[in-house]
Amino acid sequence: MQSFEWVDAESVEQAVSLLGEGNERMPVVAKAGGMDLLDLMKGGVVIPHRVVNLKTIKGLDGVRFDAKQGLELGALVTLARVSREPEVRRRYVALADAAEHAATPQVRNAATMGGNLLQRPRCWYFRNDFFHQASGDDVERVRAGENQYHAIFDNQRTVMVHASTPATALVAYGASVELTGPGGKSRVVPMSTFLLPPDMKRPTDTMIAPNELLTRVIIPAPAAGTKAAYHKQGERESYDWPICDVAVVLQMDGKTVRQASIALGWVAPTPRRSAEAERVLVGKTLNEELARQAAKAAVSGATPLSKNAYKVPVLETVIRRTVLAAAAA
Repeated sequence: MQSFEWVDAESVEQAVSLLGEGNERMPVVAKAGGMDLLDLMKGGVVIPHRVVNLKTIKGLDGVRFDAKQGLELGALVTLARVSREPEVRRRYVALADAAEHAATPQVRNAATMGGNLLQRPRCWYFRNDFFHQASGDDVERVRAGENQYHAIFDNQRTVMVHASTPATALVAYGASVELTGPGGKSRVVPMSTFLLPPDMKRPTDTMIAPNELLTRVIIPAPAAGTKAAYHKQGERESYDWPICDVAVVLQMDGKTVRQASIALGWVAPTPRRSAEAERVLVGKTLNEELARQAAKAAVSGATPLSKNAYKVPVLETVIRRTVLAAAAA
């Protein structure tokens, strides 16, 4: 790891200004919990000239709920707090469960919501400096290599998957992020468009600009009759990266599904809304057979690679179980 300058930012404005001074030759990066950044720096994937510490900025760790406006999470709120916050657990149980199942207790106590959404792929090729600098031919070799944990959807251009588990739930809830730039100007971007397919040639896999900070996550207030569930499936019950995860948000009228949102994580370059499964559910009485049909529809367009076809039946089962769990919530 090379030496770098460290700055404790005292405000969002100062942090944005410091980030704006960076360039390709002398990159400047932001640090929140530092869980991902330290790994990237150790691996030589990120070599910053300056690290701007955001943890010293007051006011970015708030949680606020309003019955009309919904939920606001400051970018520095830890995953541990999200998992146990009463309003989150009561009204956004899929998000609380997603945060609770991310990483380990030690990591959740330090990792922040903003940093978790901005982390880079956990692909072992991406984390290797040789492949990070790879040519086009090398990237093609990656596609044919050890791909058992890679994408089974939308994998024509990249096979890497997004690494955030809370992102799956946030996409299902229709969340947005607030990005703050120079002059205090902010913009709100839907989560569904904020996350971009991982790319070795980009410094980030989101729509955030080099001189912007992610300052808030905003989730709409749940409608009456909303039920939700989340499930993460790994190879082990203990700490492990997921094979897949699924978040389901249903608006129910008795046993009839009025609206459905089903998000699939760790199976595509970004969390994937399954419109196919949602169409199967809407307007019908939810039972086990309908959940089975929805799950089958969700995986019908999968294009698995040479070593990850096992993900298809695993994902199908997890979708069915999560739909039923949401309805029973």
